[in-house]
Amino acid sequence: MDHEITVPSQDESRRDFLLHATAATGALGAAVSMWPLINSMNPAADTLALSSIEVNLAGLEEGQAITVSWRGKPVFIRHRTPQEIESARNEAWQELPDPQADEERVQNEKYLIVVGVCTHLGCIPLGQKLTETRGEFNGYFCPCHGSHYDLSARIRKGPAPTNLEVPEYTFLSETNVKIG
Repeated sequence: MDHEITVPSQDESRRDFLLHATAATGALGAAVSMWPLINSMNPAADTLALSSIEVNLAGLEEGQAITVSWRGKPVFIRHRTPQEIESARNEAWQELPDPQADEERVQNEKYLIVVGVCTHLGCIPLGQKLTETRGEFNGYFCPCHGSHYDLSARIRKGPAPTNLEVPEYTFLSETNVKIG
């Protein structure tokens, strides 16, 4: 039993080196050529600029509401009265279609901040202006299909499946809020 050991020739090792070098260069070239495509999937600078906004609430008096635009959507900010806060807190929220306590929906009980888009078909509910119909529960009302929301923007009646969305927000001070 003779075991024969074969030593690769210089041509074979050179061929293997050229094969590996060519494959590595091709892979690097493919990665470099893909970068513009991958980079184009990143959000544009104008979109990133809209990812968060700061709102000064100092001029907003009790009972008043404002609408700001964030990421192309209306955001309703309401400075609630003590009566509105008490009414929202005393609701039997466990029995609602999308049960959520008022305390879970607000960081500062004075201010309700929600995305003003109905969760049924994306309409804009009424109720921001004092002259608008606010529905049966004195919150928001979507006239398109009849969804009624309460003072904490929780769905109470109608086809909407969930409460109005609460965006991410942080109070930077007593009257400045950063949304997003």
